[in-house]
Amino acid sequence: MDSNSDKLHYMHKHHDSRGLLETYYSGKRNMPFTEDVLKLPMQKMSIAFKSGDISGNILADISATATVHYLFSATKFFREIILMRANEQCMKEIKKWQDDDTGAFRWGHMAAHDTDIEGKSDQWEAKEMKLKSAIKVVKFDTETESQKDLIGVPQADCVITALLLDGVCENKDDYKRILKKILGQLKPGGPLIMLGAINCSYYTVGRQKFRMFTYDEKFVKEVLVEEGMNVLQCDVTPRKSESDLTDYEGVLFLIARKQK
Repeated sequence: MDSNSDKLHYMHKHHDSRGLLETYYSGKRNMPFTEDVLKLPMQKMSIAFKSGDISGNILADISATATVHYLFSATKFFREIILMRANEQCMKEIKKWQDDDTGAFRWGHMAAHDTDIEGKSDQWEAKEMKLKSAIKVVKFDTETESQKDLIGVPQADCVITALLLDGVCENKDDYKRILKKILGQLKPGGPLIMLGAINCSYYTVGRQKFRMFTYDEKFVKEVLVEEGMNVLQCDVTPRKSESDLTDYEGVLFLIARKQK
């Protein structure tokens, strides 16, 4: 078995953000992660937003990759979506898509899937344009403990975090420190939505393996309670994909609310 010292870190200069998108998020036929990382998060998000308990002016998405697919259903419930990313390559990929640059990674396959969920399959282009116009991309520095680097970025009515803690944390102390900063962007009383990979130690992009912080749902719930959050929902969906590109056991979807 490989040790963590054999694997690269998410923030490593050789991290290929575009390669990651092509490997795990493309619309290619027989892409092994379609159910786990594309469709499942979108379905969970759609149900959460339609519940009527999650809405407001500003949604902050503090996540790891250059993904946006799970945000399509959010545009009905939030006026502005602030995408906060630690990796500048991810920020550039998102901007390419947002500006419709030549060679940008396309999300039309998931915009179409979202409109299928709503029974309006002929409106996917409008759905994609609405998300592009709602997005603002800013830097999120995981190294600093203060919010000074986020001066001018308002607290959000809701915060989503997907796989960032998994990818950047080396240990439990890292997890708690960065989670605390993420929660600092959430208004009192606001909901936090988390997407994560349960018991995952690595993922592969091209020929490179990248390490992941390994945890289970019990650890996440305990840390959130310590930070003053009320956990409302915690689901772990067993893995469906068959691939040795990564070793996660299940997909975490969690909703917690910050105490007022």
